[in-house]
Amino acid sequence: MPSDKEQGLLSQLEALEKKYLSIEQALSDPKVHGDPNRQRDLSKERAGLTEIVDAYRQYLRVLNDIHSSEEILADPGSEQDMKQLAAGELDILRPKCGSLEEQIKKLLLPRDPWADKNTFVEIRAGTGGEEAALFAGELVRMYSRYAERLGWRVEMVSSSPTGLGGLKEAVLLVEGKGAYNRLKYESGVHRVQRVPQTEASGRTHTSAVTVAVLPEAEEVDMTVEQKDLRIDTFCASGPGGQGVNTTHSAVRITHLPSKIVVSCQDERSQIKNKAKAMRILRARLLDQEQTKREEEIAKSRKAQVGSGDRSEKIRTYNFPQNRVTDHRVGLTLHRLEQILEGDLDEIIDRLIESDQAEKLKAVAAGT
Repeated sequence: MPSDKEQGLLSQLEALEKKYLSIEQALSDPKVHGDPNRQRDLSKERAGLTEIVDAYRQYLRVLNDIHSSEEILADPGSEQDMKQLAAGELDILRPKCGSLEEQIKKLLLPRDPWADKNTFVEIRAGTGGEEAALFAGELVRMYSRYAERLGWRVEMVSSSPTGLGGLKEAVLLVEGKGAYNRLKYESGVHRVQRVPQTEASGRTHTSAVTVAVLPEAEEVDMTVEQKDLRIDTFCASGPGGQGVNTTHSAVRITHLPSKIVVSCQDERSQIKNKAKAMRILRARLLDQEQTKREEEIAKSRKAQVGSGDRSEKIRTYNFPQNRVTDHRVGLTLHRLEQILEGDLDEIIDRLIESDQAEKLKAVAAGT
């Protein structure tokens, strides 16, 4: 018989499987086929349950095999070679069962509602002047390369270049399944330690770049009232040809209640710049709401990895020592060049594991 702990988990999983089966049945109904919106919603809900239902079915099979082997061992009439075989099976099945339990517990954690949203990555040069701006450009390249590795689409929505080839700030739009779920851990202060090319004495300087990762908010997620906006147009600056600098194509949108200001000038069309600026504005407003909710939650428990605190120094890139250190999980890797080429999976995987472990502790503690 399953233990009380196993039985509680099985009851929860059984309810999810019943829900999954009812969705499958509904999807086979001709009435649902005639309602594209209903069919889309049900398909999305089924997709969200598929992984955990598959894990549950595998878990059931392993539990049944364990109980069968235990019965053989407990049966005085079982032959010795059968008992040896059953004992060997248990040595394999019990660790497998434990691994499946851990996987299922993680799958049962509340899912981030924005996990599969497209994502804005805002990168701003901080302390360090031109050196910080140059590193901001390198981070833009790093995230672009990482997105390419995972088959995501990257678009430069807005940028403010400097005279020496750096970036005062840049906004990337990353489109792809799971983009926000992985990139959200990049929010915070990224510190770089190296000898600037302009430094004649060869001294190592420390500069900082701030990264903010925001899920893209659709109009249904974040309604913005027209009366709350002030929209100004102006001539774009920087490279782009004669037309950019002589027409009022650049757009600045001020959200009056929050005082959030968004500018966009990369497109020649004022309409396109306005549309891009509105997308960024909605994302920032949604992020503002999320931050308020997270601050309320943090009052009752310790902040978790990936809380998105933009003032937190999360990572140091040390060029002289070929070292990258993520301070949240104490991970140090001596392969800076590969990481700047977009090889971020080891770092992000560790952050996800740490975040899940903290959430599992919180669930166990009942907070």
